[in-house]
Amino acid sequence: MSTRAEQKLKTRQAIIDAALDLSKDKGFPALSLREVTRQAGIAPATFYRHFVDMEDLGLALVDQVSLILRQLMRQARHRIKVKGSVISTSVSTFMEFVENYPNLVRLLNTDVASGPKQFRESIARETRRFVEEVTDDLETQEQHERQPLLHINEVAEIMVILVFNQGVTALGMTTEGRQDLVRKLNLELRMVLAGSNALYMKEKNKGN
Repeated sequence: MSTRAEQKLKTRQAIIDAALDLSKDKGFPALSLREVTRQAGIAPATFYRHFVDMEDLGLALVDQVSLILRQLMRQARHRIKVKGSVISTSVSTFMEFVENYPNLVRLLNTDVASGPKQFRESIARETRRFVEEVTDDLETQEQHERQPLLHINEVAEIMVILVFNQGVTALGMTTEGRQDLVRKLNLELRMVLAGSNALYMKEKNKGN
């Protein structure tokens, strides 16, 4: 890669990092272009060499969140195949995301109800993608043999919402507080699965 291309990528990432850093205090939709460029140490005109407008920058931020989290989830799914625990593996993986990328977690959670429509739709689309991946994990033959479930897609949605929301809560916690939160989250998710399994057994017994 040429030095010019490397510098262009570096400047683009500096803009993204500046937006993430500023958004932790008041949310991305409230940011102005001048605030971001000042934080990134560039002129406003330079911004337009990388992004069409602030909405375009917001979509790039969501893409970065989803890319990193999808990579972590792929690692988690590999661990699930080895260890067999959807809940504990998914929770520990997401907490790694929380610890290493706190500003991305804030973006994913705090701006869902605000900002331009395309920005909100992008976050909602990525959230649905995570729900679909969890649904796939819960629909495996191994999971069915261990704990058959009813309304699996809805169960996956509840699980994703719980984990994402608790991820934000974990941001300001001490190590000990975060460990307690992980234990609580594991319990809550097991309760969700237990409820789904109870509904499955009820429907099964009704048909007998």
